[in-house]
Amino acid sequence: MYDLLNGLRVVEGAAFIAGPSCGLYFAQMGADVIRFDTIGGGPDYRRWPVTPNGDSLYWEGLNKGKRSIAIDLGRPEGRELAVALATAPGDEGGLFLTNYPERSFLSHAALAARRPDIITVRVMGWADGSPAVDYTVNAAVGVPDMTGPADDPRPVNHVLPAWDLLGGAYAAFAMTSALLRRRTTGEGAEIRVPLSDLAASSLSHLGSVAEVLATGDRPRMGNDLFGAFGRDFVTADARRLIVVAITPRQWSGLLATLDLTAAVAAIEAELGISFAQDEGLRFVHRARLFPLFEAAFAARDSSVLKPAFDAGGVTWGEYQTLHQAVTGDARLFTANPLFQTIRHPSGLTYPASGPAATLAGEPRRPLAPAPRLGEHSDQILAELLGLDSGAIGRLHDQGLVA
Repeated sequence: MYDLLNGLRVVEGAAFIAGPSCGLYFAQMGADVIRFDTIGGGPDYRRWPVTPNGDSLYWEGLNKGKRSIAIDLGRPEGRELAVALATAPGDEGGLFLTNYPERSFLSHAALAARRPDIITVRVMGWADGSPAVDYTVNAAVGVPDMTGPADDPRPVNHVLPAWDLLGGAYAAFAMTSALLRRRTTGEGAEIRVPLSDLAASSLSHLGSVAEVLATGDRPRMGNDLFGAFGRDFVTADARRLIVVAITPRQWSGLLATLDLTAAVAAIEAELGISFAQDEGLRFVHRARLFPLFEAAFAARDSSVLKPAFDAGGVTWGEYQTLHQAVTGDARLFTANPLFQTIRHPSGLTYPASGPAATLAGEPRRPLAPAPRLGEHSDQILAELLGLDSGAIGRLHDQGLVA
């Protein structure tokens, strides 16, 4: 964790991935992120993966470093507490993150009536307010239809919730941008971040929208890298490696390392082309190239290829399971300074990640685990709402907080 946002206060009323990941990014850069949930936990409190005792590893992963208050949101008095927290005074407060429906007691209009300079960032499914999650949006934009083996027409759902993760990061960027404006003008803002718009805009930025209008849907091509040279190959010792050659240097280094320069030059002479000058031609003629590479990989052990690839400047990777990576890959996990081993609310002790960004030359602070549900209820009520112990006790007696 870092102290870049020390003093900033973000109130989070959100569930699942996009909203909580946004809050996580703020917390890991030093902001005070206060998450409110209904008593007993919201819809993501028991979400898988879970421990044998039913504690959500997902929940405690996305809520590291936050503070937690548990409120009975089913009663008007509880909803009033949530609104009061979101609109609590303070120059560095008034930042509210949510995925509650636009038309609810947490609407921006209702919050702005209490605090005109509030910045509300609302993560949504569809831009029109219709419900959606990452996987349904992904199906709608056609990515699963492009994914998978060329000889199997079934769509392939991706296990990585890309739009959710992008949504959390984009929401953090949007909130920070609005905060910078507020510091200059005093204006609040209502920012909506629909997953549907994130997906559509991302595909537009990547040229995919223009591509499909010009040439139609992209066909399935298995593990072949679109538009350049890249694919997985099996070595003599049955290891599976992926190589990618986009730049001329990557291409020439790959050919030299595999002793394929002459064989590839013969294909170039036959076709009257230069693979070195045009990465797209390597993709167009991959059916001619792949057999050469398959044979070259099949004749060499991975223990020979890996150091040779490194020496030759080849861009490569080895396929491994997540368990193999977590337990044996020093660059990713076992020796990565992003990770610290801490004890979590589930009672388990395991490595957890701090912020993905590294501030060069600045030490990382100790990583804070996720809170227990409602762990900071009394503290938050006293600090933000100025309630004394008697008032807080009465809220407990009435079952409004826990």
